[in-house]
Amino acid sequence: MPRRRTSVKQQRKDKKKHLHNLRVKQSLKKTLKKFQMLVSAKKIDEAKAFLGKVFSQLDKAAKKNVIHPQTASRRKSRLAKRLRKPA
Repeated sequence: MPRRRTSVKQQRKDKKKHLHNLRVKQSLKKTLKKFQMLVSAKKIDEAKAFLGKVFSQLDKAAKKNVIHPQTASRRKSRLAKRLRKPA
């Protein structure tokens, strides 16, 4: 348990930030799963329309340092590739 006031405050801030990042990651994960379902169900037109939302969420998460920018870029590349060549 921290003793100093600043440490206590920092701990509160860290907890808040952690919860926010968790919500962003969960939302991103849900969106990615929905996209994967559309692609696997061969609903290519819907998936193409949904891809913009996925890209937007990845970019926002990277901008806020919730995920690494290169991770966002790699995922975007793989998703676009998967859309072009559905399984």
